[in-house]
Amino acid sequence: MKDTHTILNEIIVAAKECGQVMLQADRNNFGIKDKAGKANFVTAYDCKIQEMLQIKLAQILPEAEFLGEEEDCRINREAEYIFVVDPIDGTTNFIKDYHMSCVSIGLIRNGKRYLGVVHNPYLDETFSAISGEGAYMNGNAIHVSSDDLENGVVLFGSSPYNTELAKASFELAYEYFQKCLDIRRSGSAALDLCSIASGRAELYFELILSPWDFAAGALIVEEAGGIVTTVEGDTLLCLEKSSVLARNK
Repeated sequence: MKDTHTILNEIIVAAKECGQVMLQADRNNFGIKDKAGKANFVTAYDCKIQEMLQIKLAQILPEAEFLGEEEDCRINREAEYIFVVDPIDGTTNFIKDYHMSCVSIGLIRNGKRYLGVVHNPYLDETFSAISGEGAYMNGNAIHVSSDDLENGVVLFGSSPYNTELAKASFELAYEYFQKCLDIRRSGSAALDLCSIASGRAELYFELILSPWDFAAGALIVEEAGGIVTTVEGDTLLCLEKSSVLARNK
């Protein structure tokens, strides 16, 4: 089998190729479809990029299972390796040309976060981590901020697909707003997690996310010296829907 750094580098190449597809998208021909939940869309490009990744990742690590957002993937949860992929995290941003969307690729090994890549083609920023080896952005080491909450920025997601959580999300955001410098809402969980990892913000929360939203970003935060749990403070599982809280120490 290839060594881990070779696998990582090949995944980064694949993520960047998919990022180019996002940049070159025909904005007049998105093929937008609704999914379950408020403002939950899928475009032809989500599906195209997921298909690309399914092929490319199978070439990189043939023994790995593949769990992607845009189809009902039936996987062997006991497999040694499982790719957990969001082809476009921030699809509404992508549709609106808001430039806060990314390709997110996590690799689970024996039930634990093992490798993560998040690529934002609009800023040409690629975040990556291997378990136990630190976190990087475009090859340079990154670390969480050392600022406390009073001098920090809080990021949050409003769980838009689960409208029953909207009020609680904004109430919690208001609580944090009173304790920090300011709050932000980007529309991409993966990029928010990378913002925590790179010290651009101090805390991020969302009351429910799917595994592909945080598979890569959670590892990148942890390897940058941060802490990732559920909002309740419990262990963040790899393959289950969950609330997420990421912060510096």
